[in-house]
Order: sequence, then structure tokens, then C-alpha cells
Amino acid sequence: MNITDKNIDGGKAFDWGRASADYAVFRDIYPKAFYDKIIGRGLCIEGQTVLDIGTGTGVLPRNMHKLGAKWTGTDISENQIEQAKRLSAGMNIDYFAMSAEALDFPDNSFDVITACQCFFYFEHNTLAPELHRILKDKGRILVMYMAWLPFEDKIAGESEKLILKYNPVWSGCGETVHPIHIPEAYNKSFRLVYSEEYPLNVHFTREAWHGRIKACRGIGASLDEREIAEWEKEHMKMLSETAPQEFDIKHYGAIAELIKL
Repeated sequence: MNITDKNIDGGKAFDWGRASADYAVFRDIYPKAFYDKIIGRGLCIEGQTVLDIGTGTGVLPRNMHKLGAKWTGTDISENQIEQAKRLSAGMNIDYFAMSAEALDFPDNSFDVITACQCFFYFEHNTLAPELHRILKDKGRILVMYMAWLPFEDKIAGESEKLILKYNPVWSGCGETVHPIHIPEAYNKSFRLVYSEEYPLNVHFTREAWHGRIKACRGIGASLDEREIAEWEKEHMKMLSETAPQEFDIKHYGAIAELIKL
């Protein structure tokens, strides 16, 4: 389904379902240090019930289910949820296609609610009371984010220039290290108890990095087939001329933990 938000990409429509096939292959890229930050907070582990909103293809539940938590994932895109179910075959993970602002779960259902790479998409005046309702007493919201650093990494910077060439209104550009913004809607019913930003190096081949960029909002989720094909030719040419076959891309990770009051 098309999503439009005046604060994202100048209101240009995007649909994660269009990028689901590439997302399933190329977006499972969080390094061990990313997951260690979650485990270090004592969250998403055995004995806990966890809801992952905006789950996409279920990257977080799939990589953490072995720690013993009972996971549920939701996403507004049916295509993303279908990929999540396929990739989670044999795992005890429940998935539902539903909007985060209309979560259909009973009160006091979850110990932890996670939101990875998606928190800024939500309508928080609606979402905050819903999350408060379905969290157990002293339940936690864990917000996570990871982004490449185009001003610190040459390859990332060149890829970003090509995204902007084909999609000038894409607002995902120009990332620098910064804390996760928690909207005021959470101030009355939650308290921020932890926040951290930290450096990450993420390893890619040329093909994997190309796929990662194609599966971003600025390309695969918003351009038409002709534009994507043209971008692919130009991006692969750039990588063949400027990047070795394997390389690390400088990223940063960020985490914010809130407790239910």
C-alpha cells in the first residue's frame, strides 16, 4: 500500500511492499554488536513476550527468537508480512498485517515492544496510548536505529548521491550520529531510562551493498521500474569503478529504552 507523509520525502508516495523481495534478501544486515546492545539491556530474552512493530520481513524476531522470548511481529505491508512468514518457517513467531496505530491485542499483553528502523513513520499521538495499553506493568519500549554515514564513508556517500539523482526529494540522506528522537506524546505515560549511540562497521560485497541500497525507501519502495533499472546500471558501474569486491561501510547504531509509568 502507498504511504504518503508530508514530513517524509516531501510527501512522495512509497510502498515497502514493492521492495519486499529485495528487502528479504539484503536488509538482514545488523551486526552482532547491534543485538548485543539489546541483550545487554536484559530485553527480548527468555521469559518475555515481545511485540515488534513495523517488523518488515521479521529481521529482529528471526535473529533473536533463539534467546527464548515469545515474539509477535506486525507490519502495515502484507507483502512484508508474507516474506516474514516465509523466512521464519519453523520458528514460533506470530505475524500480523496491521497498522501500528491500530494494534489488535488485549491489554497488558507484552513485556517489551520493539521498533527498529521505523519509529519515525508512526502517528505518535495515536500510538503512544496504544503501546501503553498493551504493555504490562513496567513494560518497555525499545527503539533502535542503524544508518550509514555518508560524510564519513566514501562509498556510502557516492551511493547516496545516486539515490538523490533519481529521487531528489528523498529525505533519508545526510545522516550524522544523533540520539533517537522520542516525541512528546510519550512524556506523560513513559519515561526514557536509557539512550546510546555507537559506531558500527557493516561488511558488504558489491552485490550485497547494491541490493541494500536498492531495497531502501528512496529506490525500491518509490521509483518506477524504468527508473530503478537505470539507477541499477549506474550504481553498479560506480561500484565497479570505486569499490573493492568486499568492503566495510561505516554506520552508527542508536538505541532508546522507555519504561511504562
